[in-house]
Amino acid sequence: MFKLIKKQGAARRGEFKTVHGTVQTPVFMNVGTAAAIKGAVSAPELNEIKCQIELSNTYHLHLRPGDDVVRDMGGLHKFMNWNKPILTDSGGFQVFSLAKLRNIKEEGVYFSSHIDGRKIFMGPEESMQIQSNLASTIAMAFDECIENPCAKDYAKSSSDRTIRWLKRCIAEMKRLNALDTTINKSQLLFGINQGGTYTDIRIENMKKIADLNTDGYAIGGLAVGETTEEMYQIIEAVEPFMPVDKPRYLMGVGTPVNILEAVDRGVDFFDCVMPSRNARHGTIFTSNGILNIRNAKYERDDTPLDEHCDCPTCRSFSKAYIRHLFKANEMLAMRLAVIHNLYFYNNMMEEIRNALDNDCFDTYKKERIDILSRRI
Repeated sequence: MFKLIKKQGAARRGEFKTVHGTVQTPVFMNVGTAAAIKGAVSAPELNEIKCQIELSNTYHLHLRPGDDVVRDMGGLHKFMNWNKPILTDSGGFQVFSLAKLRNIKEEGVYFSSHIDGRKIFMGPEESMQIQSNLASTIAMAFDECIENPCAKDYAKSSSDRTIRWLKRCIAEMKRLNALDTTINKSQLLFGINQGGTYTDIRIENMKKIADLNTDGYAIGGLAVGETTEEMYQIIEAVEPFMPVDKPRYLMGVGTPVNILEAVDRGVDFFDCVMPSRNARHGTIFTSNGILNIRNAKYERDDTPLDEHCDCPTCRSFSKAYIRHLFKANEMLAMRLAVIHNLYFYNNMMEEIRNALDNDCFDTYKKERIDILSRRI
């Protein structure tokens, strides 16, 4: 399913074939947590901004509208009118970050809904069942996300539990994909590497989950408070033990600079709410750096957000107009900004792929890395 086309150093250029289409990698997944991109961008519009794969969340869709509702509506693809690949996060991170009261047992996690407080249980089998109902292209294994910093003995016991849970996920997905009533019988499963910031635990965990031969592998539990240097060190430590012939996914990352650095270290898949969340507050990513469109200096600026951008927003509207929309609290402000930021990320990934195709990724990275973090 995954073809490694070429490498430049550790950076990888590949393609990943799925039942819902082929994904060119490296790739950024546009986050639609509850089957919608925050900022009023519909699924069909994602095609216009170069989105290859959309990400939705098991936990949130289980709570509302309910994965049984999505199943009865024909699965996520039909429900949200999107015909390309979808990855669903297992819900593990949300259980540990949103549930104020939770009790972790070997069988799974008992917790209270952050919406209405009702009691819920989720374990590996339940997460796989929910994701099967959603009929996503790629399902993520149910894992335990630990706090950072975390005591080493707990990080080790949690890592071991995540491996045991992965084995249960594999068995349950095999059972579900064989059922006549399953919508997507070709659903794929990615295992998740855990172990906090302890490189020895991370490496041991990666070796053991690699032996289980899932369809792809993610590095989880990063970008949750550790320094960027620690994050890069973990990637470098784990990467040699990740299967070469499977896609690698760095969960929840990140800034454009984070992505460039992680691609340089061998990562293929990324996701982050940052581009859409920042856009909704007026922070815009451009080829010249980062700007705050609310600033007074843009009040009479008739140029687009980025003169080198071909997104629908930049083709049609000026900085002055978009600033006005934000100041007037118009919903259109968020929509136009989100469209631009997502296009910027998707286009950046296309530029990275082109640079790898042309054996000039090192040059591209050196030219872009300081500019992309610069505040205008």
